[in-house]
Amino acid sequence: MPSTELPVPTAPTSEAGLIGREAIVDRDRAVMGYELFDRTPGPQAASGIALLLNLLSAPDAEGLLGRHTIFIRCEHESLSNGDVELVPPERVVLMIPSLQDESPAAVTAMRALLAAQKERGFRLAFDQGVLRKAFLDWLPLASYVRLDLAHFAPQIGQSLVRLVLSNTKAQVIAQNVHTAEQQAQFAGYGISLFQGHWFARPTALEAKGVRPSQAIVLQLINLVRKQADPIEIEELLKRDPTLSFNLLRFINSAGFGLSTEVTSFRHAVMILGLNKLFRWAAMLMTTPQDGSAPALGTTAVVRGRLMELLAAEIMPPEECDNAFVVGVFSLLDAMLGMPIAKALESLSLPQSVTDALLHRRGPLAPLLTLTEACESEDDKVFAETAIALKLSNHQVNWAHLNALAWADDMAA
Repeated sequence: MPSTELPVPTAPTSEAGLIGREAIVDRDRAVMGYELFDRTPGPQAASGIALLLNLLSAPDAEGLLGRHTIFIRCEHESLSNGDVELVPPERVVLMIPSLQDESPAAVTAMRALLAAQKERGFRLAFDQGVLRKAFLDWLPLASYVRLDLAHFAPQIGQSLVRLVLSNTKAQVIAQNVHTAEQQAQFAGYGISLFQGHWFARPTALEAKGVRPSQAIVLQLINLVRKQADPIEIEELLKRDPTLSFNLLRFINSAGFGLSTEVTSFRHAVMILGLNKLFRWAAMLMTTPQDGSAPALGTTAVVRGRLMELLAAEIMPPEECDNAFVVGVFSLLDAMLGMPIAKALESLSLPQSVTDALLHRRGPLAPLLTLTEACESEDDKVFAETAIALKLSNHQVNWAHLNALAWADDMAA
């Protein structure tokens, strides 16, 4: 695992729209990609391709796309005016809307443009409009077909899935999946990809207790917060072989650049320092266990890094670690399967962290609101919070993309 102390990235100087994202997860509830879209309210919203080009034009943009696939809306004009020619096809899926003009001439002309982009190496994703008779010639070009659960009656869902799977080699993505029941229903139809926030919703609250491995991590956090003696921390680490192994692997990773291998827990604690140990323990809480969604941990890590980077723009350095912990722990209810107030009862946390998580107040609360808005559909809250924090579009965007790339590094 690489070091958590990565340099704060430099934001590009050009202004872009405000980036929103939504995870696309597989059957194992691991993130396979993200849809990126412009959150700017009103007519100022940039086209998907224009937004992506702006982000990729920065001098140090290499690697920002990470290892995940990026889904981006591609308006028909971007295909005809050549804008898409500037986008590298690797790891980018073009989401193509249906044409309003369903005449054979218009459909055939657009198919030729789409075929050319597929030949370049792009994968193409169509909405369910492609299943209409006028667009059936487009189906062989599809890598993905997206079925929006908000736009058809539940009873015809299975028929739509069967229609796609029997007529294409495309993967089906179920959109607007908001409950575990919806996910299970469409998984039963043969769908393997899902888009929505169902995996981040806590289930069976009050029914679960803290798992033994998590209890050790919670104890570690409390020892670090009260600045316990390294000997006491070492004794706790020795009680959990997995925890001990992970700490030594972390401290000996290439990111630390140590000349000799660290084999002593006490030495590892001394080198790491209490602040980094606190962050590392918070990160461990995101590790999926007992069937929990890997996407949940990924989302928590993205939130933590995003809040940390945004805090670095407007707050004193000592608050950046606290911002990171707020972001990671913002999904603690779903990770532990209990209300967040109960989860925090056993933790000794800074007041600013507790205020933000429990009461949505204090200096870190607006950053948490903005971070959550990056994943929501509330454009107004997203824009108003960024303005209130005096954060520019490119500051938010650059932090957002770097958070996604950093979460990739952590997973690797």
